[in-house]
Amino acid sequence: MRLARPAPAVRPRSARAARTVRVRAARVAAVSLLALSLAACGSQLDPGTVSRANGTSLVGGAEGQGGAVGGVADGGAVADPSAAGADAGAGGAAGDGAAAGGGGASGGSGAAGGSAGGAAPASSSGGKGATSATGGVKAGSCAGFANQKGITDKTITLANVADISGPVPGIFEATQQAARAYVEYFNATSSICGRKLQLTTLDSRADAGADQQAYVKACDSAFAAVGSMSAFDSGGAATANNCGLPDLRAVSVNPERQACKTCFAAYAIRTNLIPTSASGFLAKKFPQAVKNAAVLYINAGAAVANARSQAAGYEKGAGWKVTYLQGIDVAEFNFAPYVQQMKAKGVRAVAYQGPYQNSVKLQQAMQQQGFKPDFFLQDPTIYDQRYLQQAGSLAEGSYIYAANDLFENKNNKEIQLYLSYLQQVKPGAIPNYYGLYAWSATRLFVEKALALGGKLNRASLVQAVRGTSKWTGNGAHTAMNLGTSNTPSCLKVAQYKGGRWQQVSPGDYMCTGVVDTGIGR
Repeated sequence: MRLARPAPAVRPRSARAARTVRVRAARVAAVSLLALSLAACGSQLDPGTVSRANGTSLVGGAEGQGGAVGGVADGGAVADPSAAGADAGAGGAAGDGAAAGGGGASGGSGAAGGSAGGAAPASSSGGKGATSATGGVKAGSCAGFANQKGITDKTITLANVADISGPVPGIFEATQQAARAYVEYFNATSSICGRKLQLTTLDSRADAGADQQAYVKACDSAFAAVGSMSAFDSGGAATANNCGLPDLRAVSVNPERQACKTCFAAYAIRTNLIPTSASGFLAKKFPQAVKNAAVLYINAGAAVANARSQAAGYEKGAGWKVTYLQGIDVAEFNFAPYVQQMKAKGVRAVAYQGPYQNSVKLQQAMQQQGFKPDFFLQDPTIYDQRYLQQAGSLAEGSYIYAANDLFENKNNKEIQLYLSYLQQVKPGAIPNYYGLYAWSATRLFVEKALALGGKLNRASLVQAVRGTSKWTGNGAHTAMNLGTSNTPSCLKVAQYKGGRWQQVSPGDYMCTGVVDTGIGR
């Protein structure tokens, strides 16, 4: 890296000036140190983003403050609008150069958008069809459109709340990147009754209290929340519900969030409802192995109830026999004792729930002790390039189940659109399934808001989403019933084999039903 030439020293003219210089120097040093620390710890936070923080940040601060994407952030600094006029990607139309966003959270000046009055179409789209930014929906009339909480003459403010800091830094940053990508995609070609979208990002810090604090802010300043994701999403559930905030999430993981009446997830799941398709597929392929299976999980947050329900569902719905059900602490570094227990019990199949970093630790311990189960199964958290980078040859043969299409499918235009626009807003960003569902959730907001037009308000949006029973995110994932939020029965199984993920289950998705375990209901 080429370093800038240091500026010549200037002698302060007064004690007050000297103090000002020292404060500024200390602030620069602290921000630089923070950026270096984040990079050294493997965080996916952009150091450039952090270096712009003077009390606010695009990724949130210690108090959960959020900056703005696509508009003017607090303090008047323009958030990155570089993708506003870029090509819309696969299946989309090229942008017309319109500025991304508009007035910021502090009421800064906005981009060209037009007036709210009259009966003009709800959007001016630069593309047509399902993969356009508007989804090809018929726009409602803008007659009667009213400014309200989170909506001004020029902008509609949306919030995204995700675990950015915490025990696993950047674990759900992909959801903020994906929401931002769709906002940029939409703003480049479209508007809702003359308003551009503006995204405020908040950090829930893998903490229920922080999630609750973030949703207090979202209730006060945003019209709706999109693409949010937290391991402790129970914290803000009552807050969102009580203020009537439409919360269109990537995934809801805790029963409290799933019970929230204004909260919906693009990946609709209920803890007590477990699909039988993937476990049944593996039971047919490995009939003896599933009779002596282990289910391990990270002993924190929603993972506890989810894993126990999963184990019960596999037994009830697919004939597994789980002989070892074990939680592992988040900070655990020695996985050898768990492997020893599995060896002692003669376990032949392993299913695991946890961050990919811990998956690698478990697989390393399995290799060190010569433990080779017939198969290793995980949820799509390991469907991530960073897992492959860390696991190396250990990844070979691993299975995942997924309710969404694979990134490798070049024929899926919506998948390729997400991948394309993600790189435009954050070159080098690594896609994952959390991000894909956040993209889907943001598209969901856009399509419902456009169709409502002048009838758009928080209550009408909630009602419109509740009436959606077959949401696929334009083919990005299997159909989700957002009204009931019941777990879909349809899954596919993929295996990492020969250096790439390959679908190994038949057809598009396997849809064999769900079982109710009664756990987490």
